[in-house]
Amino acid sequence: MTDLLLLHTSPVHVPVFDALRDRNHPGAVLRHLVVPELLDRARAEGAESVAPALRELLLPQAGPPVLVTRSTIGATAERLAPAFGVPVLRVDRPMAAAAVRAGARIAVLAALASTLAPTCALLAEEAGERPVSIDAHLVAGAWDRFEAGDTAGYLARVAAAADSVTGADVIVLAQASMAGAADLATGPVPVLSSPAPGLAAGLAAGPAMRSAG
Repeated sequence: MTDLLLLHTSPVHVPVFDALRDRNHPGAVLRHLVVPELLDRARAEGAESVAPALRELLLPQAGPPVLVTRSTIGATAERLAPAFGVPVLRVDRPMAAAAVRAGARIAVLAALASTLAPTCALLAEEAGERPVSIDAHLVAGAWDRFEAGDTAGYLARVAAAADSVTGADVIVLAQASMAGAADLATGPVPVLSSPAPGLAAGLAAGPAMRSAG
């Protein structure tokens, strides 16, 4: 029985989450659904434009909780969750919660411009009444490296951007694909990524759902 369905917009995320599963959650059963068209549509027409496609993809599932690993479409998927009858989680929410606990000055790094607004909105939502300042940065040239398949170059650019951040209490990597840069960064500001806490939250949602039922 599948413990968690992961919805990706790039196949590069599959081995990342499988490795996290093997290291932190041995025995958990993951099912991966890769739909690159969702990101293309969201970038061209806005995140809400993917709602019909998400309904078509997820309504027939009627199974395990869903973890959406693309920040750009995460809020849209969360909003539709009541229609699916299973928990739908965005991978970056646990990271955002940790970031607002870490300090009031938050720097956000993204390689894709369409990710910045959803991530900043999520951080503000998680902060609630707590005053926070959110400084968003687009990492120049990083997405070109990602699309070219140059993962090392992509992560190196993100890590260099993280190392250049000053005046922040914590750095948030807005895209799951950036996670490896957290290990490369050498600056004094803590760097948070979304895959590990997101996967843990997604797997925890299954037992919680069964208990509630």
